[in-house]
Amino acid sequence: MVVGRDTQLVACRKGQALGLGGGMAQRGTFAKAWRNDVIAIAMSPGPRHVPKPVCEVTTELRDKGVNVGELILNGGDGTPADAPSGGGHGVAFGLELEEIDIIGRHKLLIEHHGNVKAHFIYKVRFVLKKVNIPSIVLCQSPVTYEDFEAIGVSTRNKEGKTQGKVVGIVSGIVRREDVPQEKLNEIVSKVRMCLREIEQGKFTPSE
Repeated sequence: MVVGRDTQLVACRKGQALGLGGGMAQRGTFAKAWRNDVIAIAMSPGPRHVPKPVCEVTTELRDKGVNVGELILNGGDGTPADAPSGGGHGVAFGLELEEIDIIGRHKLLIEHHGNVKAHFIYKVRFVLKKVNIPSIVLCQSPVTYEDFEAIGVSTRNKEGKTQGKVVGIVSGIVRREDVPQEKLNEIVSKVRMCLREIEQGKFTPSE
């Protein structure tokens, strides 16, 4: 796959696409980049959860020379069992051991878990309990570092109870809709900034 000035190798589909959203990426898909710099994770496809924003974001990042892979979660619907409110048609959000291993091979994580703040902040907490890398959260609803800190998530400003930490937030990313260019620019800028900080040793793994 040739993107911009550089050639990047990306394997983009696990199998034949099925159903709404599956035409872009089926659940269980891991689009592996040439280098394990950044991994973006998206919700499982369905009538409401279409991973289109993440596909657009990763395409933009690749165009700007960032090596980024994409993982469509098998259990990316619903909310975690430890969240105070349920959601997602009665299913529980979760990660498989293979998914945890894949995410952990990378330097920086990009997470997109949907629209509802009361749901996605707990998905972020669940993921960052399992993986020890910095994360940028893409979401629709406005959210702050303090919102994550209030439920025990580590951030760039405060150590919490999770291994990984939230080091960037970009709101206004609407599921199923095109991502505005100004938002794509913001994501690229924050990804590049965080990668520089990681290289400088700013975000050391928690013990």
